[in-house]
Amino acid sequence: MADTQDPRSPGFDLKAVNQTVIAEYRATGGVLERTLPGSRLVLLTTIGRRSGQEHTTPLGYVTDNSPDPASSPGEGHASADRPDRSVRDDGTDGRRPDRLVVFASNMASPRHPDWYLNLTTNPKVVVELGHEHLDAVATTATGDERVRLHAALVETMPGIRGHQEQVDRDIPVVVLALLR
Repeated sequence: MADTQDPRSPGFDLKAVNQTVIAEYRATGGVLERTLPGSRLVLLTTIGRRSGQEHTTPLGYVTDNSPDPASSPGEGHASADRPDRSVRDDGTDGRRPDRLVVFASNMASPRHPDWYLNLTTNPKVVVELGHEHLDAVATTATGDERVRLHAALVETMPGIRGHQEQVDRDIPVVVLALLR
């Protein structure tokens, strides 16, 4: 099946694979059994920077419920009614996460993926998490936050471990702040 081929092999059609994954994701509410069994994905829809058309991409993610660096002091910190929920990879605490984190690796390509370039032009995106469609604002993590979030991504998705070392560009770590 095309979706299990090496993405760097000749004739590999990533767009076709993505369309198959997207169709299964939407049909099952994110439970992938045929295309990518065991994968935890989110669907990210951006607006094309040149076309103005919607583009949807399946991406692996981790959740992050730590305070937004731009938030006011004390917001988002652990408390009796809100336990410490910093970077999590399971999202199973029954509550919707505050932020999702994705990695703009483009399979360790020398160039940024189109979805990332799109959101740098228009950071308002739509996230499909299971059956939910959620508005979000995308930002690129920097400094210590990037280091922390990159480590969480690598821990959860070991297949991306060496991607940064394979390219000359800084691979963006993108925070999707879910709007309430």
